[in-house]
Amino acid sequence: MSNSSRAFPVVEGRTDQKFEAMRDAFARAQADDPGGAQLCVYQNGQVVVDLWTGRDLINDRRFSADTPTVLMSASKGITAITAHMLVERGELDLDAPVSVYWPEFAQNGKGKIPVRYLLSHQAGLAEFPANSGITLEKLLDWDRCVEVLAEMAPLWTPGSAFMYHAATFGYLIGEVIRRVSGKTVGQSLAEGFRRPLGLDLWLGDLPASKEANFAPQFTLASDPSAQTERQMLDSADADIDAGDPSLKALKLNRISPNKIDEFLNARDTHLAEIPAANAVGNARSLARLYAATIGEVNGIRLLNEETMSRARVPQTDNLSRPSPSDKRPVLHPSRFALGFQISSARCPMLGEGSFGHSGRGGRLAFAHPETGTAVGYTCNNMAWDHEAGPDARWLPWIAALNKALVHR
Repeated sequence: MSNSSRAFPVVEGRTDQKFEAMRDAFARAQADDPGGAQLCVYQNGQVVVDLWTGRDLINDRRFSADTPTVLMSASKGITAITAHMLVERGELDLDAPVSVYWPEFAQNGKGKIPVRYLLSHQAGLAEFPANSGITLEKLLDWDRCVEVLAEMAPLWTPGSAFMYHAATFGYLIGEVIRRVSGKTVGQSLAEGFRRPLGLDLWLGDLPASKEANFAPQFTLASDPSAQTERQMLDSADADIDAGDPSLKALKLNRISPNKIDEFLNARDTHLAEIPAANAVGNARSLARLYAATIGEVNGIRLLNEETMSRARVPQTDNLSRPSPSDKRPVLHPSRFALGFQISSARCPMLGEGSFGHSGRGGRLAFAHPETGTAVGYTCNNMAWDHEAGPDARWLPWIAALNKALVHR
């Protein structure tokens, strides 16, 4: 991202003195972004950075600290935290077959798939089958989505490979959570996170009063070099599908970005649960949530040290993508733990030990227990193409944060 094309934006908010360099870094990072963004950092349970800048272009108004927007796949981290809280309470066993909790899931040879495979994208259920009738709009129909997943056969031998379960992750883990606890992920979020921690974070229950302040996401045309790279990857996808018709399915990367934006900005979508993608919130709430997974925030800790340590153990480092998808170029591989991304070339966070989740377009939330740090970053300009490596808007302030932590 070039910072020469426009003046640095005005950044509002505060930082502790030790982290003041992050203000300038955040301004540089957002210099070419016509949208809005928020950045919040907790250290040892306390806010040390709380910044925001830019605009809600669709409604022509400034971003505020409280402005909510769709969190995309940062929602997966929220879902994973919910699951690990059940594990910590002894209600969910990661090594138990999914079918113990969800008997219908055992269909088509899935009876022995353990819960941990759902969390680590190894279950072979990465896409809804082509003949299922699941379209973008059908993602609002929870019962139909989980019925399809219970009936389908894995696309590869579970545990032998991994591939990102972009949309299906939330239904798979969410249905297990519902069967175990009697609550949906959104209900669990409201009772277990939002109320105790005072978060502006919703899944399927965004109040009308908050909808009025919601900042819709938007997608601008990408630059020619990014388009060329995307065309190359799409061509590889088409070749793979032609060779294996069983892999033709609902693939979000084939749907028009503007259509996805329209779908995720809609009120009906905000009143449904898609736990892999449609949580709504702001950076303050994401940072506060992750801070409470690694330490106390106002006397509340969500996960104990043993649970948190287990949750971030690498699960996919020795696995490749399944055939024939392994023929598709992967320019910047991801790494997964149990429901979380961990540090990788695509999503460096604060290096080894970090765990969290990025979201399509540039959202990012993570924690780094070794430094007691938790971070939330939100935006409404869908500028990040995850295939191309880390979001350029992350890099300046991540570097400044690393520097501040070294000299803490």
